[in-house]
Amino acid sequence: MNDSSWGAPTRIGYWGPPDQGAASAGPAYDEPVAQQTRPMPIVPGDPDAGRDAAHRDDRDRGAARPSGPPARDEMPQEPMPSPPPPAAPQPPEPQPPQKKRAGRDLRAAIGVGVGLGAVIVAALFVVKSVFVGVVAVAVVVGLWELTSRLQERKGIRAPLVPLAVGGAAMVVAGYVRGAEGAWVATAFTALAVLVWRMTEPPEGYLKDVTAGLFATFYVPFLATFVAMMLTAEDGPQRVFTFLLLTVVSDTGAYAIGWRFGRHKLAPRISPGKTREGLLGAVAFGMGAGAVCMPLLIDGGTWWQGLVLGLAVAVSATLGDLGESMIKRDLGIKDMGTLLPGHGGIMDRLDSLLPTAPVVWLLFVVFVGAG
Repeated sequence: MNDSSWGAPTRIGYWGPPDQGAASAGPAYDEPVAQQTRPMPIVPGDPDAGRDAAHRDDRDRGAARPSGPPARDEMPQEPMPSPPPPAAPQPPEPQPPQKKRAGRDLRAAIGVGVGLGAVIVAALFVVKSVFVGVVAVAVVVGLWELTSRLQERKGIRAPLVPLAVGGAAMVVAGYVRGAEGAWVATAFTALAVLVWRMTEPPEGYLKDVTAGLFATFYVPFLATFVAMMLTAEDGPQRVFTFLLLTVVSDTGAYAIGWRFGRHKLAPRISPGKTREGLLGAVAFGMGAGAVCMPLLIDGGTWWQGLVLGLAVAVSATLGDLGESMIKRDLGIKDMGTLLPGHGGIMDRLDSLLPTAPVVWLLFVVFVGAG
C-alpha cells in the first residue's frame, strides 16, 4: 500500500470496489452522503415523528451554520444587579451612667444584724450561761450548713450527729474547764466521728471522716476560744470587744472597698475583695481597738488596742477568704439562707471563728487570763 491510497476517495456505505476512472469528488461522492442525511419518512399516525424529524433538520442546519445566532437557552444572561451595600451599623445610644450598687440587700442585712446583735449583747451581759448556749446553737447550725453543702455538692457524708453533739460539748467544756476541757472534748468528738462512720459501708470512709475532722476543728474548736474568753472576770467585756472589732473591721472593708475599691485583693478566691477594702478594715479596726481597749478592758492601753485592731483586721480577712475558698470549691455563693441579707450562719461566722483564738491569745499576753 502506497501513500496515495490514503487520499483516494471512497463511497460511504458502498462495499464494492471504487469506480474506475473516478477522478474527483463529484456527485458520485456527495450522493451517498446526501442519502445518509436524508430525513426518515414520517409514519402516519405517529405524532412525535414529525417533531423528531424537525428537530433533526434543525440540528443539521445548526451544524451547517455554526456562526448563526445562539439558541434561546444559549443566550447570554444579563448580569444580576449587585445587592446594595449593607447599611453602616449605627453607634449605640449613650446610656446614662448607672449608680454603683451594693451586692446585697442592705436593709435586710442591717435589720438582721441589729437583731442578732441585740440578742447577743443581752445574753452576754445578763447571764453568761445563756450566751454559751447561743454560741453552742450557732455551732450546731453552722455544722449542719457545712455538712449539708458538702453532701449536696461533693457527695461527702460527714457524720452530723457526733459533730453536733461533740461540738456543743466542746463549747460547754471550754467555758467550764477552760483549755484543758476544750482539748479533751475535741479529742472525743474526733473519735466519735471515726466510730460513727463505721456503721455505714466502707466506700468513701476516708473522705467522709476527713471532712468530719475538718469540720470539728473549723467550727466548734475555734468557737471554744469565745467561751474561754468569757471565763475571765471581765469576760463579757472581752467578748464584746472581740465582736465589736470584728464587725467594725468587716464594715470598714465593705464600705471602703465598695466606694474606692479598684485593685483586687484575691481575684481567684473572692473577686469582690480589694486592697483598698483591706486598708479600710485595718484603719477601722485599729481605730476601734484604740478606743475599746482602754475603756472596756481592765489594764488595757490604746497602743494595745492598735495592735489588737490590726490583728483582728488581718485574721478576719483571712477567715473570710478561707470560707470563700470553700464556697468556690463547692460552687455556691452562700452556705445557707437562714439569715436574709447575710446568707447562712456560717456566712457570719467566717470572720469570727479564726479571729477568736487570735483575740484570746492577745488578751492573755496583754492583760492576763483574768
